[in-house]
Amino acid sequence: MQQVNLGMIGGGTVGGGVYQALQRNAELLAARLGLQLRLRRIAVKAFDEPRKVHIPRRLMTTHWREVVEDSKTDLVVELAGGTTVARTMVLAALSRGKPVVTANKALISAHGPELFEAARRHGTNLYYEASVGGGIPIIKALREGFVGNRITHLYGIVNGTCNYILTRMKDEGAEFGEILQQAQAAGYAEAEPSLDVDGHDSLLKVGILASLAHGFWVAPGQVYVEGIRQVTPLDIQFAGILGYTIKLLGIVKRVGARVQASVYPALIPDAHVLAGISGVYNAIFVRGDVVGDTLFYGRGAGQDATASAVVSDLADAALDLRFGSPHRIPPFQPYDRAGVVLPIADAVSRYYLRLSVIDRPGVLARIAAILGQARIGISSVIQPEGHEGESVPLILMIHDARDAAMGKALARIARLPAVRETPVMFRVEPLD
Repeated sequence: MQQVNLGMIGGGTVGGGVYQALQRNAELLAARLGLQLRLRRIAVKAFDEPRKVHIPRRLMTTHWREVVEDSKTDLVVELAGGTTVARTMVLAALSRGKPVVTANKALISAHGPELFEAARRHGTNLYYEASVGGGIPIIKALREGFVGNRITHLYGIVNGTCNYILTRMKDEGAEFGEILQQAQAAGYAEAEPSLDVDGHDSLLKVGILASLAHGFWVAPGQVYVEGIRQVTPLDIQFAGILGYTIKLLGIVKRVGARVQASVYPALIPDAHVLAGISGVYNAIFVRGDVVGDTLFYGRGAGQDATASAVVSDLADAALDLRFGSPHRIPPFQPYDRAGVVLPIADAVSRYYLRLSVIDRPGVLARIAAILGQARIGISSVIQPEGHEGESVPLILMIHDARDAAMGKALARIARLPAVRETPVMFRVEPLD
């Protein structure tokens, strides 16, 4: 049986998972592919670093060039992470005509066009299924399964840490900080959690998905982002009363001739399937003009889920090598040279607005007047009973309005003497 030799850079959590998966299902892979995948060499930081999966010493090296420059290595897997040395390693492999499989979303987000062009120039390919959604095959779906569709809407819960925190806040009525500490203790959140909770991890994934869905490269700086630190149990409670659940949502949707690419906590209808995605799980909802609505659900991170996606790419790359078809499916095909990202200021949305106000006559009228002057309408109001002179929450649901107009009106409202705290605003995504 024909053999494809693999060289892997990175022997940590994901690298160990890939090694373990290849050992566990070697016979199954050979039967399905008609060829054998053989790990020839694995580059690691140190031989004695702690690993959950034992990797034989004979396979390891501490020099990545021994993997990339080995003439007997057919295919390179990059699992080292980062965007500097990783870029050098991937370009070195591609320049030798070797296909590369990577799980590195930061690398693809930062240097995607350069890497794709290098793969094309050297007659090879770059595979990156594991960069978004862990074990969810969303990259392959957008590149292959929906090749005959215009993608009109894509909504994703693509960060398991944030989804875990918001799920527990809803179920237990606990504060963000309390659940974050528990998530860190359980290993669901990093010691420095800002990449997750401030939305930057989701931003990288949304940029990649938007690029694939719409045929022009969406750089990280073009994706609007907000995190979940400002979400409180009170907001989750009122959202529930109104029939909504708060999720950190990645949004890619066509708005006229432009494409909105955003990440922010949003109120979504309880009746929608995304509202029921709980814990560390991810889900991506895709609407195509031909296929209609589809949903992809599963673990978005972790050793086994990510390893599954890497092995899937290895299978594709090995078959492409065997049949001499390195560009059967390009890693990214730019086809919309005029593509433009919609600035968040021009986005139109409905809004949830929570104010802390002094309970006295005329306050609501002043707030309504400011919104009215901006041509912004109120669809509903919730104000719990309080004693006159006390500070009470005031919840307003706002009709469709431009983001820029809403921001200006909110700044005026915040300056009212009766408004005691910084206003809290979340967008509402009806997902219809």
